[in-house]
Amino acid sequence: MKIVFFGDSVTDCNRVYDDPANIGDGYVKYTADGLTQAFDGMDFEFINRGISGNRTCDLLARVDKDVIEHQPDIVTILIGVNDTWRKFDMNDPTTAEQFRKNYEAIITKIKNETNAKLIMMEPFVIYGMGREEFREDLNEKIDVVRELAIKYADYYIPLDGILASAVVEYKDPAVLSADGIHPAEDGKKVIAWHLMQVLYDTILELCPDCGDDCGCGCDCGCDCE
Repeated sequence: MKIVFFGDSVTDCNRVYDDPANIGDGYVKYTADGLTQAFDGMDFEFINRGISGNRTCDLLARVDKDVIEHQPDIVTILIGVNDTWRKFDMNDPTTAEQFRKNYEAIITKIKNETNAKLIMMEPFVIYGMGREEFREDLNEKIDVVRELAIKYADYYIPLDGILASAVVEYKDPAVLSADGIHPAEDGKKVIAWHLMQVLYDTILELCPDCGDDCGCGCDCGCDCE
């Protein structure tokens, strides 16, 4: 079972680029650990292709190399916050129209050139951490992602809302992120928990006999009948 995690620094999270098997220390690692435990005996290949600072234009430029060439079974995408951030720190905005064009081109390439299930996650800014000026721009992009997800995604994870709910639960947003963008350990675990539930269902859809106690050792192309 080959899973590509495609995105920016939130996905990257200190992965070692010279080691293709290294998946960093973020939500990808927590997700991979959870799935490995849940599907004992399944042959997983977890491929982290997050790159810090990337925008949708960057993902589009590298989708062939970092996704299509791997021919994954599942692709997750988390992108968008830098399309907003560059407006504020570099005066280099990405319009909602350009964001849509880039994102839809990424999705259609994946859909047309692989058989992968597509999991889309919405970009987020954590409330209460001084990034409130991002909201007007980011909310437009979240709306775009939701519209594209309805059209293209197999599953969708509304992370901005999920993390807003987590702020209420934790009471201290700094527990989730020190800067409102890059998750701290608890923030990584929140993302991983929700992604893991969706991936679990997706894996069972692809390999319905691979439950927790399957132990079949399949490499998905699945040997279990």
